[in-house]
Amino acid sequence: MRMVVLGLGYLGATHAVCMAELGHEVLGIEVVPEKRAQLSAGQVPFYEPDLPELLNRHINSGAMRVSDSYAEAADFADVFFIAVGTPQKKGEYSADLAYVDAAIEELIPLLTRNSLILGKSTVPVGTAQRLSDRADELAKDVEVEIAWNPEFLREGFAVADTLHPDRVVVGAFPGGRAEVVCREIYAPIVQAQTPFIVTDPPTAELVKTSANAFLATKISFINAIAEVCDAAGADVKAIADAIGHDARIGRKFLNAGLGFGGGCLPKDIRAFMARAGELGAAEALSFLREVDNVNMRRRTRMVELARQVCGGSLLGKRIAILGAAFKPESDDVRDSPALNVAGQIQLQGASVTVYDPKAMDNSRKLFPTLDYAASAVDACDTADVVLVLTEWQEFADLDPHLLSETVRNRRVVDGRMCLNAEVWEAAGWQYYA
Repeated sequence: MRMVVLGLGYLGATHAVCMAELGHEVLGIEVVPEKRAQLSAGQVPFYEPDLPELLNRHINSGAMRVSDSYAEAADFADVFFIAVGTPQKKGEYSADLAYVDAAIEELIPLLTRNSLILGKSTVPVGTAQRLSDRADELAKDVEVEIAWNPEFLREGFAVADTLHPDRVVVGAFPGGRAEVVCREIYAPIVQAQTPFIVTDPPTAELVKTSANAFLATKISFINAIAEVCDAAGADVKAIADAIGHDARIGRKFLNAGLGFGGGCLPKDIRAFMARAGELGAAEALSFLREVDNVNMRRRTRMVELARQVCGGSLLGKRIAILGAAFKPESDDVRDSPALNVAGQIQLQGASVTVYDPKAMDNSRKLFPTLDYAASAVDACDTADVVLVLTEWQEFADLDPHLLSETVRNRRVVDGRMCLNAEVWEAAGWQYYA
C-alpha cells in the first residue's frame, strides 16, 4: 500500500521506516532541511537501536522516500499519518497543536481524491472531532476521513514496539474505512495475533494519555515510597520486588530513583490535566499534580544528597555526572532529570563534568556551560563524588577499582539503583542511593 507520513521526527521516522519494513511504499514529509537531507541519505538524525540499518535498506531500495512537498504527498497516496510533535505550550500545561493543525491546513486543500488521515501524535481528547470538522470545511469535492491510531513505542525499543506491538488501537468514526485500511496496513501484525482494538476517536485518544498517566503514576508511587523508606530506614528495592510479585501490580516501572523525563510523560500528564480542566473534570486528575510534584522532588533530593555527601556544601567541589539522556538507549535530553541535576549542582558552585554514551551533542546544545568528557573514566578525574543518573549498562559495568585510581574521593551516588552496592563498597567506596 502507498502511504504518507507527515513529520519525520522520532515518532514519524520510526513509523515510516517500519511501514516500509512491513512491505508498504512510503513517502515521508519533513520540512526541516537538515533533517530531510540526513534521512534522504539514509542517516537517522537521532539515536535509536536498529533503526539506521532499516532506514538505509529502505531508502536504497526505494521503498521509502523523503520530501518536503505536500503537493507531492497529496498526489502520492490517499492514506496519511500525522506524526508531528505536540509539545507543551510555553507558560502553561496544555499541548501545543500548532504542528498538527498546520499539517491539516496544508494537506487537505491539495487532496484530489477521497482520503484517510490517521493521527499518530499524542493529542488531547476531542482533537480528532475538531480536525474532522475542519476537514469538512477544507475539502474540495472529496471526502476526508479522520481517525486516530495512537503509538505506544518506547525510546530504545521503538522498532520492536512498532513491528511487534502489544496492541493496535484504531479510533474511527462510524461509516468510515479506517478499520478496514488499518487491518490491511498492519496485516502481518494482526496475523501474529496482536490484539486489534477498534474504538471511537475520543476513546483512542484517551487510551494513549491514560497509559502515560498510569506509567507516570506508578513511577512516582515507588519514588514516594522511597521517601518513606529514607525516613524509616527501609529498603525500597526490596519493597518493589515483593509487591511486584502481585499480578495486580507487576514489577515493571517500579524502579525507584531520579524519576521520569523525556519528551512524553512530563508533557503528556500536564496536557491531560489541562484538558480535563477544560472538560470540567479537573478534580478527576488532581492526583496527577502530586505525581508531577513527586517526580520533580526527586531531582531536588538528588542535589541535596550530593551536597550532604560533599560535607554540606558543593562550592568548589568537582562532581562527575554519568548520564545525560533521560533514559538509556537514547540520545534524548528533553526534560532530562540528569541534566537538570547537573545544572542545579553547577549553580551551587561546583565544577560539573558530564559523560553520556550517546547524548553528548544534544547535551552540549542544551547546557553549553557544563564540562563534558570523552569517557566515564575521564569524567571522574579528581571527582569528589560520582553521580550515576542514567542507567546505561556501561555504567553498571564500571570497575570501581579502576575508578579508584581516578577520583579524589571514593564516593558514588547511585541515582538509578543500577550499581551493585556490595561490589562498590568492597572496593572501598562510600555508596549512596
